Amino acid sequence: MAAPTTESALTIERPFALPADEVESALRTGPDGLTASDAAARLASVGPNLLPEGKKTPAWLRFLSHFNDTLIFILLGAAAIKAVMGDWLDFWVIMAVAVINAVIGYVQEGRAEKALAGIRGMLSADATVRRDGSWTTIAAADLVPGDLVRLMPGDKVPADLRLIDATSLRIEEAALTGESVPSSKQTDAVDAAAGIGDRSSMAFSGTIVAAGQGRGIVTGTGAGTEIGKIQALVGEAGSLATPLTKQLDAFGKVLTLVILGMAAVMMLIGRYLHQMPFPELVSATIGFAVAAIPEGLPALVTITLAIGVQQMAKRNAITRKLPAVEALGSVTTVCSDKTGTLTKNEMTVRTMVTPVRRYEVSGLGYDPTGEISPAGGGDLAALLAVADLCNDAHVDPSTGSGTGAGSGTGAGSGTGGGTWTLVGEPTEGALKVVAMKGGVDAAGARRVGVVPFDSAYKFMATLNEADRPLSGVEGSRAILVKGAPDRLLERSLTQRGGDGSVSLDIPFWEAAIDELSAQGLRVLAAARKPTRGETVGIDDLVDLEFLGLWGILDPPRPEAIAAIADCHAAGIRVKMITGDHAGTALAISREMGLIPMRMSTDPELASTVPELASTVPELVEGSATPVLTGAELEAMSQDELAKVVQSVDVFARTSPEHKIRIVRALQSHDEVVAMTGDGVNDAPALTRADVGIAMGIKGTEATKEAAEIVLADDNFATIRSAIAEGRRIYDNLRKSVVFLLPTNGAQSLVILVAVVFGLTLPLTPVQVLWVNMVTAVTLSLALAYEPAERGIMSRPPRGAGGSIVSGRELGFVAVVSLLIGGATLAVFGISLASGTDIGIARTEAVTMLALGQLAYLLNCRFLSRSSVTLDVLRGNPVIWWSALALVVLQLIYTYVPFMNALFESEPLGLSGWLLPIAFSIVIFVAVEVLKAVRRRADA
Repeated sequence: MAAPTTESALTIERPFALPADEVESALRTGPDGLTASDAAARLASVGPNLLPEGKKTPAWLRFLSHFNDTLIFILLGAAAIKAVMGDWLDFWVIMAVAVINAVIGYVQEGRAEKALAGIRGMLSADATVRRDGSWTTIAAADLVPGDLVRLMPGDKVPADLRLIDATSLRIEEAALTGESVPSSKQTDAVDAAAGIGDRSSMAFSGTIVAAGQGRGIVTGTGAGTEIGKIQALVGEAGSLATPLTKQLDAFGKVLTLVILGMAAVMMLIGRYLHQMPFPELVSATIGFAVAAIPEGLPALVTITLAIGVQQMAKRNAITRKLPAVEALGSVTTVCSDKTGTLTKNEMTVRTMVTPVRRYEVSGLGYDPTGEISPAGGGDLAALLAVADLCNDAHVDPSTGSGTGAGSGTGAGSGTGGGTWTLVGEPTEGALKVVAMKGGVDAAGARRVGVVPFDSAYKFMATLNEADRPLSGVEGSRAILVKGAPDRLLERSLTQRGGDGSVSLDIPFWEAAIDELSAQGLRVLAAARKPTRGETVGIDDLVDLEFLGLWGILDPPRPEAIAAIADCHAAGIRVKMITGDHAGTALAISREMGLIPMRMSTDPELASTVPELASTVPELVEGSATPVLTGAELEAMSQDELAKVVQSVDVFARTSPEHKIRIVRALQSHDEVVAMTGDGVNDAPALTRADVGIAMGIKGTEATKEAAEIVLADDNFATIRSAIAEGRRIYDNLRKSVVFLLPTNGAQSLVILVAVVFGLTLPLTPVQVLWVNMVTAVTLSLALAYEPAERGIMSRPPRGAGGSIVSGRELGFVAVVSLLIGGATLAVFGISLASGTDIGIARTEAVTMLALGQLAYLLNCRFLSRSSVTLDVLRGNPVIWWSALALVVLQLIYTYVPFMNALFESEPLGLSGWLLPIAFSIVIFVAVEVLKAVRRRADA
């Protein structure tokens, strides 16, 4: 058979929409597969079935890139100044801070590269393929378009396949589509507009065969597979700077310009107004620069975030990238996966309907603790017998955790600290659990025959016998059937009434099915038939007695419902993005309280999506949550999507490309977006989002590597806690910066005033270094341990733009700098006027700066409320340890001889301490008055 040798000839657009024989003809293959020579020629043309590795940036260049930051430039500038001054100890300390900062960034970067490696690891290692008319096993990398591949239970699909034969074939595609149950496969062509989750005629590379058998023709390999397209999206998605990095960068640039401008002005005034000697002027300018540069700021930010990482870990949120800790605090929208994050990922029977009555079932997941109400009779017993016996799953008490429903094993929380483990498919697990809740006793029942489930007829049947009548059936042998309601209704003749079999009431059952489906429940039906036969086949499944319906869903996590309400109170929108069907997603969203917080009456919005237009009046009333499906989203331009994205809270049947488009549309409105995910299909959107959040238990390695945050418990409530922690960290970081800046501001002000007015310098450069060091080592980090302020989750998210310190706060910092700097000049001047020598006066000035900062630290504990409260004395013991350390270090500075020699300080008498202490109290009171004025202005 002649083989096409060009890559384009081996590419088929939308093979899922073409009949199998057309795909076979287009790829010039047949029942005997390819010949070895055909395969070799095609392999040479299209290349191996491997995901390509992108060009990597050299390690040394990635390391150096972490020095390309304005604050690091300030840090390096401070180091250069200290080298000029010959202060080599401080030079190496500052350089060490810069290098450590770069090492931390270098170690934690590379999310996209690692994500790609994780995706490559999902590919199958080998494949069963038909070559030269016989089946053989080859390396999956050697597969080419046109190969005929066989699939068996447990196999990892080695390439994208157009199925030509499928026998009860179900494939676990959760990592690719987000579906919570395995997808049934068949061979008929589907609609050309079908999303990836609806392409039932395809098997996709990297997914796992859950049940059945199949054969398919390879239509895509390597980068041409769906998983290869996702890899390309990860590489193209690009990551954004976090709000904190943007703010620090803006702040650093402004600060640099201010320092350079003031230094230049000071040199000009000193030189031309006061004719200062040039060496003395250079020394004063260097002293000013050293005083003004907040060299401790990068270290302060890094250490504060590192402390936040530890706190977040205690809340089951593991941080892979430091800035993400704070970025969570500025999140305005959380885009969450449904299965396992908002829901338990444990299918549960919620409702049962028999011809007699409707039953409600309590309890969640695979834990059989729960009740069925009201109490039932024979009608319920018959329905539960089918749930128990026509079933291949079982649940067992266990102390461990399963691996998730997708692999055929799941774990659910039990009472008393235990768990129940499912072995089998999630839907059958739900039926087994409801039978246990109903107290079904299947002792003595045996399975004699079975008709396995097949997507062609959508039901399963078993032939069971028992030593006693089987759930009301005369005799001890019966055929029990469960499956799609429409298929069982068309095979049924009667239904079980209160007093035996009666004629089938089809309108009643159709109305019941519609009602359950409208609630987002997955509906299954049960039927039975007494028999004396020894076997069971399709032909026996006629004239059945219809028993009833089960309404099944993956229930919401109760704690997630409360967490969503907390997010709404905090001004954070929660959006559900799922691969599940629209009806199911809408029902879960209503149950979880995903109600729009702001609606649009813009007629242009209503006309953008025709399907959405009819729901706009309801949206304005707040009585419905809009749903946008992947097909509708596909038909929209990015601009059209951006117009409606803020009004839509549920996105169903989405693909990886859709998730990235949703994230970008939200970001176009300056939203700070957190995206959760667990499957490989989520990796591109996690990379693009401001904060990517991966599931630690059921998440793929590719997803975890693409994320900044990994949830150890896969629980949405943990996201809520992490957001609160992020807000606390940002508050503390802002407090630390507002506290740190007046240290530099007061010192530089003292030197600037001295130069401008031709006065004796109150501080030498080395004394400036001492104050910087002692406050950075002791006081600056104390605020990082501050507990969360009141109402932290009752206020809206902060804006993503601007500086970390607002213009108003800069004014506050300037006033405090004037207070502390003015107090320092006053102490220095009063001391000189009293006849003390300059050494003692300068020591008193240094003491004033240190104690003034200590007083101001108490002001900074509560920036938005008064610190004149007993609360200022409790809640953060680190404050007092820091204060003690400051006092001890200042005593050493003042009284230890070698420190006197090193820093030109002199011992003080008792009177030398009184003035700094008195001025520190004045500073505390003055700042509290300033805070009160600000609060009154805000009222």
